[in-house]
Amino acid sequence: MYAIRMHEYGGPEVLRYEQAPVPLPGPGEVLIKVAGTSFNPADAIIRAGVLHQSHPVRMPHIPGTDVAGTIVELGPDITGHAIGDPVIAALPRPADGAAGEFTLAPAADVVSAPTSIPLADAAALPIAGLTAWQGINDHLRVRPGQRILINGAGGGVGRLAVQFAKLAGATVVAVAGPASMTAAQSAGADQILNHAVDRLSEPVDAVFNTAPIDGSGLNRLVALVRPGGSLVSITSSASTDRDQAIRAMVMTFRRDSAQLGEIARRVDADGISVGVTERLPITEIVDVHRRHAAGRLSGKVVLGH
Repeated sequence: MYAIRMHEYGGPEVLRYEQAPVPLPGPGEVLIKVAGTSFNPADAIIRAGVLHQSHPVRMPHIPGTDVAGTIVELGPDITGHAIGDPVIAALPRPADGAAGEFTLAPAADVVSAPTSIPLADAAALPIAGLTAWQGINDHLRVRPGQRILINGAGGGVGRLAVQFAKLAGATVVAVAGPASMTAAQSAGADQILNHAVDRLSEPVDAVFNTAPIDGSGLNRLVALVRPGGSLVSITSSASTDRDQAIRAMVMTFRRDSAQLGEIARRVDADGISVGVTERLPITEIVDVHRRHAAGRLSGKVVLGH
C-alpha cells in the first residue's frame, strides 16, 4: 500500500508518501480500508517529538489517529463486525495510524459510521467528537437551562461542543475569531462574541475552552463563571481563587466506543454537523502541517485516498 510515514522526529518535511506493507489483523483486530483520516493538533506534537519520552512511536511511523473506512478483514475470533461494514474509530497511540490505504484497529474501538454523511467526512468525528462530548457531558455535566460559554466555538472541537451543549438544553455563548464566526453560528450558538468576552452582560454557569490560550487569558474566562460554576480546558490550565469557588481543570479525551457510537447515532438522528472545512488528498499532509504551524488552519481538515 501507499502511506504517509515518518522515519524520524522533526518538521513537516519528515512526512513521506511511500510504499509500506499492508498490516495483518491479529487477535482482536480488524483491517480497515481507509476512506479518510483527519488532522488533529496532536499529530504535529507527535511528529515533532515533543512527547517522545512519554509517548514514543516506533519508526517508521504512520500518523493519523482518526479513521473512517470499511472493514476488509477480520482477525481471529472477531464477533459483532463483518467484512464490508462502514466504521469509524479513534486509533490507539502510539500504534500506526490511518494515513495509509489500510490500517488496523482494535475491534472493541470500532463503531458503525453515520450513514447521513460521506464516509470520509466521518473521519472528523472520533477525537474531536469524543473531546467535545466528554467536555460537555462528563466534565461540565451541562444541564437544561444552564448558560455555557464555549471559547474557540468555530474550531473542530468547539463547533461540536456547541451542538452537544444545545442538545443538553443549554444556552450557548460562542466566542470565535472573525474567520470562524459563521461556523459557530451555523452550529446553533445563541450568542456569538468576536473574542470580546468583556462584553458579556452576565456570568455563565460554565466555560469550555477549546482554543490555544495563555494562562492569563484563561484566567479572564474564569472571571466570567458564576460562583459554583466550572471551567474545563483542553489546552492551558488556569489558577483559581478559593473565594471564587470555581472548579477548573484541563482534560484530555479518552477512547470510548459507547460514546463514539452515540455520537455517530446523533449525527444521523439529530443532524449533528461534523464541520469539515477542507477535503484534501493524503499527499497534501505536509502542507496541512505547515499551515497549522503558521496558524493558517481552521476547522476540521479531512485527508482522503
